[in-house]
Amino acid sequence: MFWKLVWRSLRLRCPVCGSGKLFAGWFRMHARCSECDTRFEREAGFFLGSIYFNYGLTAAIVTIAYVPLMLMRVASNTTLLLAAFAFTVLFPMWFFRYARALWLGFDQMMDPRDRRDIPN
Repeated sequence: MFWKLVWRSLRLRCPVCGSGKLFAGWFRMHARCSECDTRFEREAGFFLGSIYFNYGLTAAIVTIAYVPLMLMRVASNTTLLLAAFAFTVLFPMWFFRYARALWLGFDQMMDPRDRRDIPN
């Protein structure tokens, strides 16, 4: 179940049926799945949790990359700081959709919904 949900998340698909697309544009989500009619946002503020995925991965990548690059003196400190700054601005914008999809998958794993649970 875990890997199926991860795969659906990475493909930006509905965590319940795996068919419907989550996004209508780069930052705009569909309210419901076009295939199984699952409502994606369970309650107000539901996607706040996706920020943890986005922030956590961004911080981990910068930390893991910055320290060895600094110690190996690959580039000057200023260059490394500017690169880290650019990464921390651009990467979360790109990863936004995947963070939301992973949050939906995590929610589906912890509190499963199936097609019978979806109100009309």
